[in-house]
Amino acid sequence: MSTIVDMAVTALREKIGDGFDDGSIKFVIEDEGAVRIDESGVKEDDSDADCTLIADADTFQDILSGELNPTSAFMGGKLKIEGDMGLAMKLGSVLG
Repeated sequence: MSTIVDMAVTALREKIGDGFDDGSIKFVIEDEGAVRIDESGVKEDDSDADCTLIADADTFQDILSGELNPTSAFMGGKLKIEGDMGLAMKLGSVLG
């Protein structure tokens, strides 16, 4: 597991807790790996998900630290979303 993915897993576990019951979401961190969130929790995993968020490592770090709003990242072209947009918005509200 890359350091960036490891940090993302840790940060998301702190924010999400034991799981995300609304569906499955995958964060693809370009050139680093993937993190999947679902009802069983947060883990490094590149399997299919209901919604996939794609960005570079700096963008994900800024989102997870609260320095960048996920909606602003999407609107600014720094974050790509594939799949269930409603699910992405629910996660955005959890991330703050």
